Amino acid sequence: MSAISNAEAVEPGPGHPAGTGSTHFAGAVAGLGAGEAERRHLTEADVAAIVRQEAAEREAAAVEYERAGHVTEAARMRQGTGALMAALEESG
Repeated sequence: MSAISNAEAVEPGPGHPAGTGSTHFAGAVAGLGAGEAERRHLTEADVAAIVRQEAAEREAAAVEYERAGHVTEAARMRQGTGALMAALEESG
């Protein structure tokens, strides 16, 4: 879920410290909701691609767990990934 939420986040724009390295906030607004930005709207295909990417990353991590001798942890990770993929397939 966090990967989907992260994908919905809007990239910082010009003038934002994370966007340009600037620390100046000329024209900054204060008050309730001033820091809110509209989220990106992801399509079902976008969400499915994110879930598939997360599943691939989890499988790669499971392989590394196995290489390190943590077979039980790898199996748990694969079980969770299987449930995630099953939910994706059920949703169409």
